[in-house]
Amino acid sequence: MILLDPAARPIIAHRGSSGRFPENTILAFEQGLANGADALELDVQRTADDVPVVIHDATLDRTTDGQGEVRKLTLRDLAGVDAGQGERIPTFDQVLERFPETPLIVELKEPGVGPVIATALRRHAAVSRVVVGSFHGRALRRFRPPFLRAASRGEIGFAWLCARFGWSAPSPRYDVFAVPERHGWIHLVDRKFVRSSTRAGTPVHVWTVNERGDGERLRGLGVQGIITDMPEDFRDLSAS
Repeated sequence: MILLDPAARPIIAHRGSSGRFPENTILAFEQGLANGADALELDVQRTADDVPVVIHDATLDRTTDGQGEVRKLTLRDLAGVDAGQGERIPTFDQVLERFPETPLIVELKEPGVGPVIATALRRHAAVSRVVVGSFHGRALRRFRPPFLRAASRGEIGFAWLCARFGWSAPSPRYDVFAVPERHGWIHLVDRKFVRSSTRAGTPVHVWTVNERGDGERLRGLGVQGIITDMPEDFRDLSAS
């Protein structure tokens, strides 16, 4: 699978082709793939009736014409909400059905959504093509092999320290890094970090890269995945 291959150079559409289409919608995902993306990145929240839906924020206010907290609304409440250009908020199941072979990076936005995501991945036979990540380490606890997962915040920090000081890190319990180039004052992604990760066989996918020069520079460092709002601007950097 391209997201796990240290030799691959995937372009990953961040919330779909979200630089030009409504983020985290079926339209944005379709356009991202049509514009040359090798994989999609998306976010999931959980509704009041325990349905995983594809939306970044905890509320509807920024990305839709609705209001309120996703976790306090049912799927029926969300049915008429416009997520932009007439698009609806998709369920995670709808995305898995619509893109049955597409590699995905799925960000769990709250800890409690983990169980329903694991169930959906099994139901759609998607365990081997979906990498699950989260800032909430708790959300990732159930995602042991054969599930695939990105490093948690604490694991990223430890790997960064090991790279800085040349320490030998223990065998990781994660499959990839999906990281920003910088986190606060820390420059996470540099030659030492990428070299250490590649030596360990762990691909590094960096978000959110929207400037062409940044993409070329990261490729020069050996970064595997470019996660971008505008995959059409980077398609020639893909070497899948």
